[in-house]
Amino acid sequence: GCHVAFIFQPAEENLGGGERMIEDGLFDEFPCESVWGMHNWPGLPAGQFAVHPGTVMAAADFMDIRILGRGGHPAMPQQAADPLIAAAQVVSALQAAVSREVAPTDAAVVSVTKLAGGTTYNVIPDAVELKGTIRTLTPAAREQMKQRVSEIVSGVAAALGTEAEISFLEGHPPTINTEREARIAEAVAQDVVGAGNVHWGLPPSMGAEDFSYMLQRKPGCYLWIGNGGEPGSCGLHNARYDFNDAIIPVGASYWVRLVERLAGGQG
Repeated sequence: GCHVAFIFQPAEENLGGGERMIEDGLFDEFPCESVWGMHNWPGLPAGQFAVHPGTVMAAADFMDIRILGRGGHPAMPQQAADPLIAAAQVVSALQAAVSREVAPTDAAVVSVTKLAGGTTYNVIPDAVELKGTIRTLTPAAREQMKQRVSEIVSGVAAALGTEAEISFLEGHPPTINTEREARIAEAVAQDVVGAGNVHWGLPPSMGAEDFSYMLQRKPGCYLWIGNGGEPGSCGLHNARYDFNDAIIPVGASYWVRLVERLAGGQG
């Protein structure tokens, strides 16, 4: 017979519920030969699927940076070491980490999402804080980008007479499908919606997914189901996002067909 485990994953996204479940013995308690996932995808037409033979979602890492200078009077900047000037240069220089460190055929994203420092009009502050995220598609690029970000931040800060403290919070690894299982998913999706409605090998998303931890340990496929929506409509993580209830039968049919195929030994 065929045993199917339904994985109800808590603390998805930044808290890494997938990793916690594995650490707690998920695959020891419930041995699985393969793992399968699905995510609704705004912008992909309803009634369509997208299947990736390899990387489908990016790795996500987070950076905390403090630029340490020497505060003073803005009318006498020569007596200070301005961390705001250094921070502004760091933000610009980090974009070069993508355009000049990653091959144009690959993809990476470095985004500074917080820049905080200073208190009032007439004081150069002692320190400035930055936060941001690094997204990459391969383990090698992931390590390369963290190294180059550290070098760029430290170098720019030093050139402007300040110091930099940088630390990384490691997020999820890239979500990488196995091609054999991706081909199975493609065939099943084609059974449900027709070959013309199944996309193979679209560019991966630079978003991250902690289903990646499960795919590190088991073969499987994480695919996208079209949610519909015109360009410019609300995307994922938008407060006005609206799940398309009409795709529920399409997604449910995929799961039933997948189980039938695997149970029948066609996998």
